Amino acid sequence: MLSAKDYEIFEIIDIKAREVLDSRGNPTIETEIITGEGYGSAIVPSGASTGKHEALELRDKNERYSGKGVLNAVRNVNENITPLLIGMDIRKQKEIDRVMIEEDGTENKSNFGANAILSVSLAAARCAADTLNTPLYQYIGGLNTYVLPVPMMNVINGGEHAGNELDFQEFMIMPVGAKSFSEAVRICAETYHLMKKIIEKKYGKGSTNVGDEGGYAPPMKEISEPLEVIMTALEELSYKDVVKIALDTASSSFYDEKSKAYNAMGKKMSSGDLIDLFADVCSKYPIISLEDPMAEDDFEGFIEITKRLGKNIQIVGDDNFVTNRNKLSKGIKNGACNSLLLKVNQIGSLTEAIDTANLAYRNGYSVVVSHRSGDTEDTMIADIAV
Repeated sequence: MLSAKDYEIFEIIDIKAREVLDSRGNPTIETEIITGEGYGSAIVPSGASTGKHEALELRDKNERYSGKGVLNAVRNVNENITPLLIGMDIRKQKEIDRVMIEEDGTENKSNFGANAILSVSLAAARCAADTLNTPLYQYIGGLNTYVLPVPMMNVINGGEHAGNELDFQEFMIMPVGAKSFSEAVRICAETYHLMKKIIEKKYGKGSTNVGDEGGYAPPMKEISEPLEVIMTALEELSYKDVVKIALDTASSSFYDEKSKAYNAMGKKMSSGDLIDLFADVCSKYPIISLEDPMAEDDFEGFIEITKRLGKNIQIVGDDNFVTNRNKLSKGIKNGACNSLLLKVNQIGSLTEAIDTANLAYRNGYSVVVSHRSGDTEDTMIADIAV
């Protein structure tokens, strides 16, 4: 039998939010939650290449930090959300998230701000795990959770994440043949460091500056250029059989809504032309994952590229799905993509993100857990990935 006193240890005693800085030096929100015998905190990341259908990140839009301050979001946690949740059972994640979402009352969380709601949602999960003296990954995923993911390491940056002429945003390596996670990290690191020497030799010393996510940002323009550098490094290290390539092209960033055309590498392309380009590139290089190959609203393009390349390649939906269950449902129904990119701050609560991931799994879609380009020292996505 459990007494009332036993339940008291799970009661939320206090919630406190503050403004901190992310990896780009921009403000974001951190929230702490305390229970009778537990503590948890969480910091919310921010993206540069964001889908227009994402939940609203509330910014102050005044003179502080060029309008990017989050004091209003902080105030919403401290003055509006905290009174709602004091006394609630920290183990009831769904209930905690539901109360915040319903009180916000908007579809895109624009009243409190998705960043405010998410900071509390993630802190609640970490606090519950601490109160229960359970690892966070196990608290989120259950007792049988133990599989470590294959890392996708971003090695060359373009698009919104760099100041070069490369329209395509991320070129990543995936050590799918590694025997352990530690070996996978070592392989990626060795490849990354050798790439620096290759890029410097080919493009000059200034070419090894990096983009927002740590990938090199050399003066490249053609999609084949970064792929050639990666392949040269893999060949020199004898990793060609171990490492595959993944792209996040972020095609919304070079899509013209009016003309329904893509403008990349100095060319104007239709959806069909762009799909032909990707098909050609995938036939020449060991690419196993394509994220956002079409613009977020080019739904027919997503259906077509999935039909054409989806049997052998992971077609990952990010800007088109924005970790939103309803948008994913539409994609599943129409055969758009075969993989979901999961970013908790796109939807604004842990419960909704996990529900969307479960829907993906039930329908044979893979799930890729992603950081944001303006991330923080918070490590929760590692636990979510596991």
